[in-house]
Amino acid sequence: MEALVIQTLNGVSLASILILTSLGLAVIFGMLGVVNLAHGELFMLGAYAVATMSKLGLSPWWGLLVAPIVVGAIGMLIERTIIRRLYHRPIDTLLATWGVSIVIRQVVRLIYGTGHMSSTSLMVGSTTVFGYEYPTYRLFVILVTVLVVLLTFFLYFKTTFGLKIRLVISNRSMARALGINTSKTDMWAFGIASALGGLAGAIMSPLVTIDPEMGLAFLAKGFIVVIVGGIGSLYGVIAGGAVIGGGEAAISFLLRPVVAQIIIVLLAVVIIRVRPKGITG
Repeated sequence: MEALVIQTLNGVSLASILILTSLGLAVIFGMLGVVNLAHGELFMLGAYAVATMSKLGLSPWWGLLVAPIVVGAIGMLIERTIIRRLYHRPIDTLLATWGVSIVIRQVVRLIYGTGHMSSTSLMVGSTTVFGYEYPTYRLFVILVTVLVVLLTFFLYFKTTFGLKIRLVISNRSMARALGINTSKTDMWAFGIASALGGLAGAIMSPLVTIDPEMGLAFLAKGFIVVIVGGIGSLYGVIAGGAVIGGGEAAISFLLRPVVAQIIIVLLAVVIIRVRPKGITG
């Protein structure tokens, strides 16, 4: 019974991590139509923000606060200087953001070097869940993911700003005719999505090794979650994260983690083959 409870919590935790990582990518890729290969580097910058605060002797909670603000500002700068000219040109955005990702990694190497960094854990200890001990920080990750998802849904579906974004996405010409500043809306949407990526990196920093290459693995998993769940759907991020994260945790209970990851990739291929538009259609 203990193994079942722990593995279930591991599945929820892993799904939460994938959802948090993929949420910003879903907005940029699915809603703005930009293939952002630099999203992994935005995730990385969030982790480095927390590590930098720890290195300076400050509380890592400051890093958690600073990361989304700084990374969001960097994302807005990228959108204003590069992306704004490339909307609805996916191949061009792919090449441009790939170049941006290389530049960010090299700048990080120049500042921090090529070695690994680590951050001080935001929380330590364990909490009793259904009579069994489970790391408190992983429960914190689950809670933060739920709150961030709720806030994101509220922003995009219950506010005037979200209405403007959805109108720009569905019909840019009509949005302009109604007096909406589409350029400014694009900038803020890209900035918020980047901030979500930075927040995900900050939250994950105590659980991973921080180095200039760390964003690549999370970028790959993020794209898998978005595509499996359904491109352009925030609900799809939840579905994709639950299937990929929960499935990987369940299979890892029976097989080695490497084998579980291979099976999950094959499962993703099957899902895309059966439902080309993703789980949510």
